[in-house]
Amino acid sequence: MRILKNLNKFAIRGTLPLILAWGFSVAAMPLASLAGPAHGIAMYGEPQLQEDFSHLPYANPGAPKGGAIRLAEPGGFDSLKPWILKGNAAWGMGLHVTESLMMRSIDEPFTLYGLLAETVETAPDRSWVEFTLRPEAQFSDGSPVTIEDVMWSYETLGTQGHPRYLGAWSKVASMEQTGERSLRLTFTEQDRELPLLMGLRPILKKAQWEGQDFTQSSLEPPIGSGPYVIDQVDPGRSITFRRNPDYWAKDLPLMAGLNNLDEIRYDYFGDANAMFEAFKAGEVTVWRELSAQKWAAEYDFPLVTRGDVIKSEIANERPSGIVGLVMNTRNPIFDDWRVRQAMIEMFNFRFINQTLNGGTDPRITSYFSNSVLAMDEGPATGRVAELLKPFADDLPPGTLDGYSLPEGSERAMDRPALRRAQALMQEAGWTIQDGRMRDAQGRPFDFEILLNQNGTAMRSGSETQQIVNIYVEALRPLGIMPRVTLLDAAQYVERTNNYQFDMTWYERGLSLSPGNEQRLYWGRDGVTTPGSRNWMGMDSPAAEALIDAMVRAETTQEFTAAVKALDRVLTAGRYVIPVSFSPISRLAHSADLKYPDRHPIYGDWPGFLPEVWWKEAN
Repeated sequence: MRILKNLNKFAIRGTLPLILAWGFSVAAMPLASLAGPAHGIAMYGEPQLQEDFSHLPYANPGAPKGGAIRLAEPGGFDSLKPWILKGNAAWGMGLHVTESLMMRSIDEPFTLYGLLAETVETAPDRSWVEFTLRPEAQFSDGSPVTIEDVMWSYETLGTQGHPRYLGAWSKVASMEQTGERSLRLTFTEQDRELPLLMGLRPILKKAQWEGQDFTQSSLEPPIGSGPYVIDQVDPGRSITFRRNPDYWAKDLPLMAGLNNLDEIRYDYFGDANAMFEAFKAGEVTVWRELSAQKWAAEYDFPLVTRGDVIKSEIANERPSGIVGLVMNTRNPIFDDWRVRQAMIEMFNFRFINQTLNGGTDPRITSYFSNSVLAMDEGPATGRVAELLKPFADDLPPGTLDGYSLPEGSERAMDRPALRRAQALMQEAGWTIQDGRMRDAQGRPFDFEILLNQNGTAMRSGSETQQIVNIYVEALRPLGIMPRVTLLDAAQYVERTNNYQFDMTWYERGLSLSPGNEQRLYWGRDGVTTPGSRNWMGMDSPAAEALIDAMVRAETTQEFTAAVKALDRVLTAGRYVIPVSFSPISRLAHSADLKYPDRHPIYGDWPGFLPEVWWKEAN
C-alpha cells in the first residue's frame, strides 16, 4: 500500500507539541545514524538506555498495584475525541487510553523508546523512518494493532485531525507498507525531528471510526491500546479510567513501575475554589498549588494537621514557558510594538506579585527562561547575532541590542512607567483627550479582556481575575478603560480557537526540545487558520527562518543558538505581558499516595503524575 500526497492542500505547518527532555551533557556529541533497526531513537547521540534496560530511571519497578486516585479539572467536557478541533475533550484520553508507536522519556535528551513499535530505523540524514510493530500489540478489545490501523491513523489525523497534526503530515512525501508489521515514511525536506514526531502520533482503531465523519465531536468511548479503558462517563462532570488487567504491554520493561493505580478519576468543577474545597474535604486526592502564598499560609485544615494529607515539592529544569496576558495583533490597535510596550509598562508586576503571591515566585523574563535555551542578557553575540542579522531592519528595538522588562514599583501607581507609557502611546498616534486615550480622529483606545471563568492549567479563575482587576485600575490614569468579559470553558474555547478577542490569558508550556510545534505556536499560517496556538497573530519572517534553523540543526550548539535567537524575537516582539513562574511544583496529596525518590529532569510533567505514582496500603 502506498499513499502519495499533494503537499499544497495543507495550510498549517504546526505539529503535535513534542514534550521531550534535552540533556545538554550531550552538547559535543556527533549526530547519530541508526545502523539498523533499534529499540529507540535520539535527536542527537544515542538513547541513554540500552536495549536490555529493565525500567525507566524515574519509575519504581517494585511499586504495588491497586488503589485509586481522584484528580480535579476546571470547567467541563462534551467530547471524548481530543484529536479534532471541535468540542472540549475530557482530559486523559491520550494519556491513558491510546498509545503511539514510540514513547518519550522525560528524563533524557530528546529520546523515544519503542512502545507499539518493536524497532525504529531511519536514514543517516533522517530522510525516511521505518517502524516495525510488536506482534503482541493489541487494542483493549483483544484485536491486534495492525499496520492498516497505523496508516489509517496517520492519514486521518493528517487530513481531518486537529491543526497540530497537519504540519508534520504535510512533509510526508509517501507512506508505504514494507512488511507484514512494518511501514516506511519518506519526507519531503530536511528536518531531523520528523522521525520522532511521527513516532508520537496516536494510533486509533480503524474499524471503530471508518465511515464516520471524523471531524465531528463525539462521546463514543474510543477503543485504544493503552493501559486503561474508560469505565464511567458523566458528561461534563466526571470521567473514570479503569486499569486493564489484560493490557498487552504490562510486562514490557518500558512499563515497569508505571500505571500502578487501578482507577484514575477526573472530577470537573465550576472553578478553582470549588476544586480546592473538594480537596480539603477529601473528595480529591491530589492538588497542585499554584500560589506560593497560599502554600505557605492556607494548609492548616484538618486533613493536613492529622497527617492524612502531606505537602511535596518537585523541582524541575524545564523552561518557564510563557504565561500572562496576550495581545491579539489582528486587532490594529495592538499592531504597533510601541502600544504593546506601553501595555507592558502599565502592568506593575512587582506590586501585583507582592500583593497576590507575597513576591515569592520570579517573573518570566523570556519564553525559555529558567533553562539553557533562554536568551542571554545584553546584545546578541556570536551565532545568535549572525542568525538575526538578515532580519535586523524589520525587528523591534531590543531584539539585537537586548530587551528587559520594566522593574515596576512597590506602590500600585508606577509613575515613571506611566510617563514612559504615555510617551510611547503618543509616538504611536494616541493622546489623552477629555480623559480618554484617543487617536487623531478622536476614536477611543478600546479593547476587551477575555477570561475563562473556570481558570486554566496554571492559574485559577479568581487569580486571573484579581490580576486583571489590578491591571484595569492601573490603566485608568492613561485614559484606557478595557472591558472584562468572563466566559464558561466552552464559550472561551470557541472564541479563542477563532481568535475573537483583543487580550486574553495565555499559557504555553515549552520544552527543552522545541521543534516543529513552534510553527503552530508562532507560525504565519496561524494568523488566519483557526485552532493554532498563535493567539498573538504574529507573522515574523525571522521566527519562520529560526524555526527552520532549529529543525535542521546538526549540532546542539547550532540548535541552541537558533532557539536563543527565536527567544529574542518572541520576547522583544512584546506580544505577551508575562507574570511569574515557579521552578518547583507544589503538590498536596493523600499520605498513602507515593512517587519515586528519583525525579525526572522535567519534574511534575506529563508522564509523571499519575503514571509513576502508586498507593500504599494503610
